Amino acid sequence: MIITISGTAGSGKSTVGKLLAKKLGYRHYSNGDFMREMAEKRKISLLELSRLAEKDQSIDKEIDQRQIHLGKTKDNFVIDSRLGFHFIQNSVKIFLDADIEERARRILADKARKEQNIDLKTTKQNIEAREKSEKKRYKKYYGLNPYDKKYYDLVIDTGNLTPEQAASTVLRFIKTGIKTKKSR
Repeated sequence: MIITISGTAGSGKSTVGKLLAKKLGYRHYSNGDFMREMAEKRKISLLELSRLAEKDQSIDKEIDQRQIHLGKTKDNFVIDSRLGFHFIQNSVKIFLDADIEERARRILADKARKEQNIDLKTTKQNIEAREKSEKKRYKKYYGLNPYDKKYYDLVIDTGNLTPEQAASTVLRFIKTGIKTKKSR
């Protein structure tokens, strides 16, 4: 089984993904980590990388190919990726979301993120700019909006949930086999 976790920045994709992978004994992959590595190698911020990707499709293509390859060659893994649902069709598709204030607080508190988030206001602005950039790119390159919840099997508001509660919700969903979407 492959589980793709998408969602908004700061909604808990990586944290929940890691917890799920551990509970299931699966491998975990993170496109966010991969993008941060790409940005760091180029000595630019994640937001700058997103803006660069608007003009240079090779950035997204590199990330896309990584996901496609994983989906074709591996099984029993969890990947947190904005477009994982699109590139790995045979996955259980999860979307995480939360209020922007909560997401900004989480990102600001995450010391591992080196994304020029100096205060709550700046962090919210960075989130909004990044999401605007992603919507523009993904519409242009793939004809879709990854924030449209119609693509997902399960949508979870993580605003008032601990990562453990969100992971447990996904596990219950998987075990019961309930599909919340009417169509694919």
